Amino acid sequence: MYDMILCAAGAGRVRVTGMTIVLASGSPRRRELMAKAGYDFVVRPTDADERVEGLPRERVMALARRKAEASSEEALPVLSADTLVALGDQVLGKPRDEADARRMLASLSGRTHQVYTGVCIRYRGEYFVDCERTDVTFRPLTDGEIDEYIATGEPMDKAGAYGIQGGAGAFVERLEGPFDNVMGLPMGLVKRMIREHLPEESQI
Repeated sequence: MYDMILCAAGAGRVRVTGMTIVLASGSPRRRELMAKAGYDFVVRPTDADERVEGLPRERVMALARRKAEASSEEALPVLSADTLVALGDQVLGKPRDEADARRMLASLSGRTHQVYTGVCIRYRGEYFVDCERTDVTFRPLTDGEIDEYIATGEPMDKAGAYGIQGGAGAFVERLEGPFDNVMGLPMGLVKRMIREHLPEESQI
């Protein structure tokens, strides 16, 4: 059991009615979070160049906007996001192979790292972009634990080589910030951005 300090995520449910949101992401975790929050949405992933420089916060915000820009949708609001894991100045993307996953997890063992998610809403030619951060501390991991986790295959398509909602949840000693941000979509931020930037008639 780990100590969890959660940022306020907003109370109640916000449901968009009469207006479908285009989720520009193929992530099953983002789909799950949007559905659980009660939104009407369709999934239409975009193909955007993810090569970008800068600090982690700047990078995820730039990439979230780039993914929204790549959407061909013109009438409906588009929601896009990008998540990365940072250990100091080092950005940990998706592992290239098992050896790379092993290296990443060993570097996170017993240390605190940051997870950043940039969120963009595009509507009627305007772009609204923001970012959420969560600090995650892993307990010290043994080589055996790392190998067993890699053998599940779970780390291979995830930034930082782990999924907090899966087996890696047992690695977490302390978490400061939204849990769903580490999953890839901070719903507290998403709800606030929808309230602020989409028309009143689209909300309950």
